[in-house]
Amino acid sequence: MPALVLVSPTGGSILEEAVARIEALWGEMVVTTIEAGEALYVSCQSGDVEEAISWLEGLPLDYSTRQPTLKRLLIADMDSTIIGCECLDELADFAGKKGDVSAITERAMAGELDFEAALTARVAMLAGLNLSALQDCYDARVTINPGAEIFVRTMTKLGAHCALVSGGFSFFTTKVAEAVGFHSQRANILMVEGNLLTGKVRLPILGKEAKLLALKEDAARLGLDLDQTIAIGDGANDLMMIEAAGLGIAYRAKPIVAAKASARIEYGTLESALFFQGIRRRDFVKPDTL
Repeated sequence: MPALVLVSPTGGSILEEAVARIEALWGEMVVTTIEAGEALYVSCQSGDVEEAISWLEGLPLDYSTRQPTLKRLLIADMDSTIIGCECLDELADFAGKKGDVSAITERAMAGELDFEAALTARVAMLAGLNLSALQDCYDARVTINPGAEIFVRTMTKLGAHCALVSGGFSFFTTKVAEAVGFHSQRANILMVEGNLLTGKVRLPILGKEAKLLALKEDAARLGLDLDQTIAIGDGANDLMMIEAAGLGIAYRAKPIVAAKASARIEYGTLESALFFQGIRRRDFVKPDTL
């Protein structure tokens, strides 16, 4: 059954306009409120979802093309998804190499470069950097994206397993996972000698295939079908897991990812991912309880 979950971070008038446009295209349909003025679910017996999305162009909406059902496993990217930066780029700033590293990162996340080769090249530029720079970088540069903790802790409260799976580094994922409330984390490991980074990363590198494997392994361990899972990310190395998950969310993503994801968050916070599952705000883990 064709379905759309629409989330408006700017108010109910946008949702009203969206419903009017879809009704003009689909005709008879069912509209179910998830959260008044914020989120609703539109379904019909027949209709072209992609065409409906094109009719919504220009409206500041997040959307999902999947029926709103609670998922039992979340696999999330970290950099530029759960947190607001690319840790490797910020760490490179402490080595005076941010410009060079950021240029490679941008191309790798857009799918223009092989991720593993790009990671190896970028890490090599960190050779000789003191380990203290990692903590300095975390303290000064890493911020949790709006809605991330509410998203993860609400999923946990409702019985889901939440895993942080990053092509970044374990120093950062360990801290972010604890701060946000993930049950587990996987990431690459920087090699060190004494108190200095060697400029190498432990093999094998955790890339796009490893993210997909994490999704499949965790789902199998929990006895879940992939349609009971969520994967969320922003870069090309997230695309395989996003396409495989029951709900694949592109979060402020590169065009190659946004074009293939079943859901997109471009305007609101990570709370949109809860609305995509039909979860009402009354069931969110409230900020004052975090």
